[in-house]
Amino acid sequence: MDRMAVAGATSFSAANISERAALPPALALSTVIFALRPSENSGRPTLWLPLVRRIREPFKDLWALPGGPLTQADSLQDAAARNLQETTGLAPNYLEQLYAFGGLHRSPSQRVVSIVYWALVQSTQADLAQETENVKWFRADGLQELAFDHNQIVEYALWRLRNKMTYGSIAYHLLGETFTLAQVREVYEAVLNRSIDPANFRRQLKHAAHIEATDEFLQGGKHRPPRLYRYTGERQGEQPGSLSFAL
Repeated sequence: MDRMAVAGATSFSAANISERAALPPALALSTVIFALRPSENSGRPTLWLPLVRRIREPFKDLWALPGGPLTQADSLQDAAARNLQETTGLAPNYLEQLYAFGGLHRSPSQRVVSIVYWALVQSTQADLAQETENVKWFRADGLQELAFDHNQIVEYALWRLRNKMTYGSIAYHLLGETFTLAQVREVYEAVLNRSIDPANFRRQLKHAAHIEATDEFLQGGKHRPPRLYRYTGERQGEQPGSLSFAL
């Protein structure tokens, strides 16, 4: 969205109001990328997302979601993946269309309709993401003012993610191939932004479908090594009822 909005600003400056109203809206893509990273205060996993600092008007110096224009050569999915790769160096396995945002006053220079995707990446992938003066990670909760309507977009993406956490396999896109039961609970706590009773959660998880114990244990801790598990169900296309918790 950002480059599309900027590109249109110059041509629109010479157009009068009636000419602007007659022109079709610009079409662009933006992406919300979620990953778990340690809290700066407690060290516990928390939900983060990368943002891009705008270097041109409108909204110069404000942070925004990664995005860009839609070209003739790309499908929506391919364009979203390409923009992510070019901006952050990330190539997430989970990339899903979130919503279309087309408010009349989203951009001060012209009307822009954005197709928004959201992505989930594992913490090990997030650690490899390109980070520069103009591309940085931020806590998903309590964001500062963002460019355009991107605060609203992030809030909607959080709402969608939190709703999907109560069913399906979406939590496992934030984990590796194997994980401890405590690590699964940490994902839920980070996304839902609240504590969950460990004993009750462990009991429900051990009786859930598609959770399989391995013969491996997590090494390196001070206490008895916890057993590693794996998710054996379908990770793509969340199906209601495949994994349900009374959270």
